[in-house]
Amino acid sequence: MIKTRFNGLLPIVIDIETGGVDCRKSAILEIAAIGINHNQQGFFCEKKIWHEHIKPFEGSLCCPESLEFNNIIPDHPLRFAISEKEALLSLANQIKLWLENTTCKRAVLVGHNAHFDLNFIMQAIERQNIAHFPLHSFTCIDTATLGGFLYKKTVLAQIMRKAKIKFNTNEAHGALYDAKKTAELFCAMLNNFKDQQYKEA
Repeated sequence: MIKTRFNGLLPIVIDIETGGVDCRKSAILEIAAIGINHNQQGFFCEKKIWHEHIKPFEGSLCCPESLEFNNIIPDHPLRFAISEKEALLSLANQIKLWLENTTCKRAVLVGHNAHFDLNFIMQAIERQNIAHFPLHSFTCIDTATLGGFLYKKTVLAQIMRKAKIKFNTNEAHGALYDAKKTAELFCAMLNNFKDQQYKEA
């Protein structure tokens, strides 16, 4: 079971899009999360998807360079964005359901340059005064680091080529697409990794 693979932690791929790089001042504009589990054959795979567009919090910054990079128009009516607090509470409830289904004790964020996403989320949790969020507050799993170890590459598109996973750079920098591809990569890394010395405790 997956709870024994990561010492009771449930890996959840999370990707965010922001209005800048300062986790205290820049707005979170989009979050996508994908739960990881085993399939019936015992391989790691993406199981569930959660995704929301988010309204910038009051007083937050959205720099033009970031918005041009991720192609987000924060006040576009068709984004159907919700508040930051609503999004975080919804994500917390979704993570709790995934934890119940897997009997894991806490979720751990998986991401590409994962500390960027984790720092933004932890800052938002503090800003919105949300207690007992079911995500590990400092541990994360970084596919950039794993890519450097397994493929000698740290840039996502380059790792994808090495791992022979299709990656469309025109769709990149959207939270949902990036989360899906990161989840696909993470599962491929786990499924292809052969460590003869690894044994279940």
